Amino acid sequence: MLLCVPALSLAQAFFPLNDIRPGLRGVGRTVFSGDRVEEFQVEILGVLHNAGPKQILILARLSGGPLAETGILQGMSGSPIYIDGKLLGAVALGFPFSKDAIAGIQPIEPMLEDSNLDSPIATRSDQQGERRNAASWNWYRSVYNFQALPIASNSRLSTPYGNLDPLLVPLSLSGFTSATLQTLAAPFRSLGLGLLAGISGGPLISNRLTTPCAELGNCSSVLTKPRLAARLSSQSPAMPANPSAVVPGSMISVGLLTGDMNITADGTVTYVRGDRVYAFGHRFLDAGSVEMPFAHSEVVAIVPNLNSSFKLSSPRAWVGAILSDRTNAISGLIGRPAHTIPLSVTVHSSSTGTHQYNFQVVNDRFLTPFITQTALFSVLDATERSLGPGTLQLTGQVVWGAGLPPLNIRDTFVSDSGLIQQVSADAVVPLAFVLGAGFGTLHPRNISFHLEASESKRQLRLSQAWTSTHDVRPGDSVEITALLEGEDGLEMSRSISYRVPSGAPAGAVNFTISDGNTLNFPEFAGLSQSSLHTPGELIRTINAFRDSDAVYVRVWRQEPSFTISRPSPSGEISDPPPSVALVLSDPSNSVTSNAALTLTRGSQIAELSIATPGYVVTGAKTVQVEVKE
Repeated sequence: MLLCVPALSLAQAFFPLNDIRPGLRGVGRTVFSGDRVEEFQVEILGVLHNAGPKQILILARLSGGPLAETGILQGMSGSPIYIDGKLLGAVALGFPFSKDAIAGIQPIEPMLEDSNLDSPIATRSDQQGERRNAASWNWYRSVYNFQALPIASNSRLSTPYGNLDPLLVPLSLSGFTSATLQTLAAPFRSLGLGLLAGISGGPLISNRLTTPCAELGNCSSVLTKPRLAARLSSQSPAMPANPSAVVPGSMISVGLLTGDMNITADGTVTYVRGDRVYAFGHRFLDAGSVEMPFAHSEVVAIVPNLNSSFKLSSPRAWVGAILSDRTNAISGLIGRPAHTIPLSVTVHSSSTGTHQYNFQVVNDRFLTPFITQTALFSVLDATERSLGPGTLQLTGQVVWGAGLPPLNIRDTFVSDSGLIQQVSADAVVPLAFVLGAGFGTLHPRNISFHLEASESKRQLRLSQAWTSTHDVRPGDSVEITALLEGEDGLEMSRSISYRVPSGAPAGAVNFTISDGNTLNFPEFAGLSQSSLHTPGELIRTINAFRDSDAVYVRVWRQEPSFTISRPSPSGEISDPPPSVALVLSDPSNSVTSNAALTLTRGSQIAELSIATPGYVVTGAKTVQVEVKE
């Protein structure tokens, strides 16, 4: 039955929780086909008190439409329930494998209490205060290799009838390869999302309400609604969305990625009050204050399933932005643009040519790197082979507002297999590390990646190293030579000259000839966000990472040295007095606080580099010369 429900939401009364009794009957509203809001029948079974901390849930049996065959559907999250015309709450939970359509209903009151849309609009990093995290670089690498995802699983409620779970949110992915879905299914499911591949139904009719951050100057500045309206008034008019399509019971799709590939999450609207919309009846990602576009969508088909049936839906036109994602609901504003981040990926290969992809990615401290990684993985899987030797040279840049320097991402990868996952993970670790620091002024305005692919293993192993002389005097020059070997008998030598400073003390000087990772590891493996005190310092530190397509020569003496958290003018404190060394040995004061590591690294005098464009260098050798008086 097609319903005329907009008038209901103008002055909607709520059904009192104290009046809930078993046997009460009501109706629910949802979409089973197209965009028609239809009714289904509801019978109240009882009330679950203290289902969570001060949480009340209502058990109900649903019937009507296809529910006898399908049970509760993924995508019904948020479907409003009415008794005597008064709004009781939203369908939010269900029993997996249940033969009957028994649902947990989230009362409307906690949904409204969870959603504060009157406060200034801010992103999560703005809300966290000046600083939040102190995670290490290695922790971020483990996260984006899916070893330690920092996400909470959906809460499960045990009842005498079995486990009552929040309904999975159907996540529609279009344009992605099957390998992407297989690789990322577990991380997405940990977020409470069920992957549905290739069913988003084509591009959106209107892309107006996804506004690139750069158009508004500062993506994440705190904007009250009047200030926001003033900012947007200067923008050109665009194809209008239809806000009247967003009514209780209608379907919406929340966008995480749009463009040449799309990721949207589907659910149902519970309540509309003016330009405010409340949906889902449970968390989406439990991300707190967010900024994600949402679209009016249509149901393409209903798919019965023994575990949990689901709706296949297709987004049609952007109509607003979700600004709150908390335990009991998501909520947002109709007609409010969501500030997204332009993302471009270019892959060039002599075998397959050049492929260009353009996206808009959600603007969020955790989701931006994760969704960017998902897009990168699929792009590479679609354009490059996954089995056999290969080399991928990555160049990326993240442009910020507030006059900050760009974050430069550059590396070269070689492998016989698994290259795609390695590249897509390592490409976003610098971005995740910087965003995770929690600085309120760090707002990406544009992200771009360029990849050069080769179907050969362009790797050089450091075979030998030597110096032109073993004895030198202050002011003399010494030539350091590295012999590099590659596949198919490839050999090349590279040399560089070092001048011993005038006045250098007598004694041994060491030259460690190595790849970039050998030098990066002791300096950056224990790097913590808490050791960097300004956004500019953080970005410059990450930009100082050594590339893998070069030979590095570290000149050092066998003296204790410490790399302190806040950089000194020389980057290290060399051969300090014992009392100072004791203080610097505290892990919070020095990255190289391990005594054995400190002695091995010694005190750096200089560092030189020799580029090997397009080749990854591996290995390390140390040679020594004696400085004579």
